[in-house]
Amino acid sequence: MKKSYLVIAGILVLVLVVVFSYSGTYNEAVGLQEGTDEAWSNIQTTYQRRADLIPNLVAVTEKASDSEKEIFTELTRARSGLPSKEEVADLKTKISNATTPAQLQQLESVLKSNEKAGQTFLNVAVEAYPEIKSTKLFENLQYELSGTENRISTARKRYNETIKSYNIFIRGFFTSMILNAEEFPKKEGFQASQGSEKAPDVKSLMD
Repeated sequence: MKKSYLVIAGILVLVLVVVFSYSGTYNEAVGLQEGTDEAWSNIQTTYQRRADLIPNLVAVTEKASDSEKEIFTELTRARSGLPSKEEVADLKTKISNATTPAQLQQLESVLKSNEKAGQTFLNVAVEAYPEIKSTKLFENLQYELSGTENRISTARKRYNETIKSYNIFIRGFFTSMILNAEEFPKKEGFQASQGSEKAPDVKSLMD
């Protein structure tokens, strides 16, 4: 009888060890997965922020100019290629719905094109209304423009770091056998865009 009790006790202990081990592994995987989701949301926020800068350019000009605002805005929009409010809203929707780094990277060219158009708009505005240079709005906007790329780069770097930690954990020898691959799939991080290894043509950016 004593031997049978010992066997039962041993089995119970083994079951408890397995349950607690699985529970700990599962909970850690969930925590890492939630971390990657949070980092992804932060990236989308930075992209949304960049998209918001274009309407802000128009708002700065409209506040700084007292007359012919509508005519000036529309003419400059046409000259610089600024997107319409509808186009900006559509772009922000696509950013919100993006689920992979590849999808966001496809929006890179559009965002950078808008950013360049916004700079052109601002330059034309300064030519027409030189007093804009001295306004706090102008200074703040220039600061925001210069900091946008750094914010996006930092967010993407942090996302890749969380992806690395998550992937290393779920691909471990024991964890890979315990965890459901469909529930905890391997995730892809951001890669350098094609052609990013080339130095930018500063002269063309200033034209």
